[in-house]
Amino acid sequence: MEGRMAPRIGIVGLHLEANAFAPPTTEADFRAQCWAEGEAISAQARAPSSHLPAELPGFYRRMDDTGPWVALPVAIWSAPPGGPIEQGLFLRMLDDARRGLLAALPLDAVYVPSHGASSATGDEDSDGTLVAMIREVVGPRVPIVVTHDLHCNVSERLVEAADSLIAYRTNPHVDMAARAAEAANMLRLMLAGTRTFKAFIRLPLAPPTVTLLTDAGPYADLIRDAEAMMGYDIINASVTGGFVFSDLPKCGMTVSVTARSQAGADAAARTLADRAWSDRHRHTRTLLSVAEAVEVARAATQTVIFSDSGDNPGGGGRGNTTWLLQALHEARVPGVVLGLFVDPALAAEAHALGEDAVFDARFNRVPSEFSRPFTAGARIAALTDGQGTGRRGTMAGRDFNLGPSARLTLEDSGLEVVVISLRRQCHEPRTLEMHGIDIVAARCVVVKSRGHFRAGFAEFAPPQRIHEVDTAGLTSPVLANFAWKRLPRPVWPLDASVMARLDPVTQTAGGATPSPP
Repeated sequence: MEGRMAPRIGIVGLHLEANAFAPPTTEADFRAQCWAEGEAISAQARAPSSHLPAELPGFYRRMDDTGPWVALPVAIWSAPPGGPIEQGLFLRMLDDARRGLLAALPLDAVYVPSHGASSATGDEDSDGTLVAMIREVVGPRVPIVVTHDLHCNVSERLVEAADSLIAYRTNPHVDMAARAAEAANMLRLMLAGTRTFKAFIRLPLAPPTVTLLTDAGPYADLIRDAEAMMGYDIINASVTGGFVFSDLPKCGMTVSVTARSQAGADAAARTLADRAWSDRHRHTRTLLSVAEAVEVARAATQTVIFSDSGDNPGGGGRGNTTWLLQALHEARVPGVVLGLFVDPALAAEAHALGEDAVFDARFNRVPSEFSRPFTAGARIAALTDGQGTGRRGTMAGRDFNLGPSARLTLEDSGLEVVVISLRRQCHEPRTLEMHGIDIVAARCVVVKSRGHFRAGFAEFAPPQRIHEVDTAGLTSPVLANFAWKRLPRPVWPLDASVMARLDPVTQTAGGATPSPP
C-alpha cells in the first residue's frame, strides 16, 4: 500500500442474468432498476434502505467495521433478468468503468459485485471482459475480489484476471450481504500480505435451476461440503450452479477455491467436483401439470403456493403468460391470487379508469411467443404507484419499483391478479400486500417466480404446500423444450453419454473425449 494507512478500494459491478431466449436488455432496463455512479453509491450503500444490490451495503458495513479505508466507487449497473445487453450499451459501460478506474488511481484493491451471468449481443463473456479490463487498468499486483450469484457462468478469463471469486451460498439468495462481507475480509487479508492460491474446475453439468435450492437436495449437500472445508487453509470454496438459459459455452457448474496453498486449493476443488459429478442424477424435480395444479388448488384447505416456473421474470421470463391464470379462472376455484402479471398497457388502462371501475380486462393485447391474449370482466380493486420496500427474503430492506400497478378482481371466478408495469418477479409478499391482498386468507397463491419466493413467502406455506407447475415460457425447467445453440455439448442432463475431466485447472474441464493433461 506504499505506506498509506487507509487502502483505496475501487468498486464497479454489473448485475444482469442474461437469458439468450429473451429480448435484449436496454439502457432503460438498467435505469429503471439501478444505475448508480460515483459517490452516490457510497451514500446509498450507507443509507437505511436503497435500490442497490444487497452486496453493496454488506461490503461497506464490513469495511467500515474492520478499519479505515477510502471507498472509490465507479459504477453499479443492475437490470432485471432479460436478454443479452445491447452491445453498444455494454461498450459504453465498459468505457465508463475504465475512465472511472483510471481517474481513481492509485488503487490498492478492487471489489467487483457482479451477478456473473451477463452477456452482450456481441460479447459472450461480458463479466470476464469487465474483470479483464480492471486487471489491465490496475496491473498485476492489485488484488481483485469478485462476488457472484450462484447462478453465474464463470469463464476462464475471469478466473485468470481475479484473485478470488466468492459466490452466494443460499438459494433463495439471502446471503448477498454476508458474501460481500466475506469479500471485504478477503481483501483485508490480501492487503495485509497473505498470499493466496486458486483452483478452478468446470463440470459438463447444467442442472435446471429448480434443482439448485440450498435448503435440501444435491446442491444443498454440495454447499454444506464446501462450507465444512473452509478454515485457515481453504479461505473460500464456491460451487456455482450456473444459469443454463444463457446458452453459452461457459455455462455449467463450476468449483472455485481460494486457499493459502496450491495443494490445498487443488485438493478441495477436486473433492467438491467429484461429489458434484457423482450426484448429477439427483438433479431432477417433479413438476405439476396445469390440470393437476387446478385440482390441488380446488382441494386445498390451507394456503398452497404455485410457482409459475416457466414464466419467471427473475430468469428472463416476460411475466405475462396466461396458462395458470386462465385455467384457474375457468375452473372457478375460489380464493386464488396471482402476481405479478406484467402488462403495462393493462395497468395504464386501469389507472385511467380509476378504482371500482368495471371493464373488460384484456391481457396481452399485443401477443408474443408464449404470451397469448386473455380477456375477462374485471373490477379495479386497488391502484398503486408500485413503490415499496421489501420486508422478507431476498428483498428485505431493499426498495423496489413495480411501476404503476393495479389489483384486478376477475368477474365470475373472483380471482385476484396484481398487474404491474415493470418486469419484476413475485418474490416479496409486500408486492401483493400493498395492493390490499391478505395472503393468509388465500386458498391459492400463484407467483411468477422460480425459487426466490420461497424466502419471501415461507411464513404462509411450508415446503409440502409449495409446488412448481410445468408451464410454458422462457424459463421452463424442462430443458429439452429449448433449441440450444451455444451450450457446450454433451452436457448433463441433456446428454446421457457425457463424461467429465475433473482436474483442477484454470481451463475448461468438461467434455466427452477430454485431451490428456
